[in-house]
Amino acid sequence: MRRSRDDHAPEGRGQVIGRQIEYRWCRVHHVPNLAPQQLPAGYRNRSATTVDAQEIHRLVAACERELHGRVDTDPGAIVADLAMPGLDLAVDTLLVHDSAGELVARAWVKGGRRAEIDVHPGHRGRGLGRWLLDWAELRACQSGSERLAQTVSDEDRAAIDLLRSHGYGPFVTQWLLAIAMPTEPTVPEPPAGITVRPFRPGDERAAYRLTEDAFDEWQKRRKSYDEWARHTVERATFAPAASPAAFAGDHMVGAVLSVRTPGTDEGYIERVAVRHDHRNRGIAGTLLQYAYRSFHQQGQRTCTLWTHSETGALPFYERLGMTVRRSSTVYGKPLTGR
Repeated sequence: MRRSRDDHAPEGRGQVIGRQIEYRWCRVHHVPNLAPQQLPAGYRNRSATTVDAQEIHRLVAACERELHGRVDTDPGAIVADLAMPGLDLAVDTLLVHDSAGELVARAWVKGGRRAEIDVHPGHRGRGLGRWLLDWAELRACQSGSERLAQTVSDEDRAAIDLLRSHGYGPFVTQWLLAIAMPTEPTVPEPPAGITVRPFRPGDERAAYRLTEDAFDEWQKRRKSYDEWARHTVERATFAPAASPAAFAGDHMVGAVLSVRTPGTDEGYIERVAVRHDHRNRGIAGTLLQYAYRSFHQQGQRTCTLWTHSETGALPFYERLGMTVRRSSTVYGKPLTGR
């Protein structure tokens, strides 16, 4: 089961169904631990550590190649995930290795309410996905959460069927958009009173406040600066030249934050934000065209980004010439009975 790069986790409906027992309600002191013998034969498990990041990325990459024919997640995203505040690696993560010591599956539960699960294509159909989903639900219960959600590609029918069989229902739709750039994009003049320039050292805090203020309108949790930075400006693949910022006087009022996608001819836009009182002036379109042009000048011929239904931004991106490459859905359910 794969997630998109979008970090949104809406709430769900339904009831918890364990492998052998139906749990109609869930409390910390009533949740049994998964016994080691419940793991399918020939496998062993342990918690993840930060030194596992490269091995986890290889697993994620194998899953993405099988499903989409390409790798979208860069190693820096795994490193940032493992360092997330509130993620206790000892109890919130699980790695599964085969008898040869190869990592073949992983799961973690972020904030007690968002699960991520991957099973290597060569080890599917053996019960690992179901076992890890049971573990994720129990871990969420143990942490006191009343709900759990997971993002799954709409192409991954096996994962969707598994989630539905466990009582999960669909909520938010997410789209990966792409635009081809065979020729260098033309950047329009910015609106009156607005200047645009590439990201510079020292812009970090202003970009953090701007993007988190904008995302607060729909996201469930505001990130700390350190967490935000690990997913954006501190990533090894951060592309400052393709990350333009818009200013009204000395105040940052718009920003696009971009990263390179190693091994491809694509650039990726991680964040797009415009301050509320400067929207509908063409600032976002100008910033995106600036990012497109910068990527083109660096040899990238495609640019991508994720958006989802709660932002209402899909028509805007389509007007700029972006098209849907694929979609994902967030599935969720409560972990308490009625």
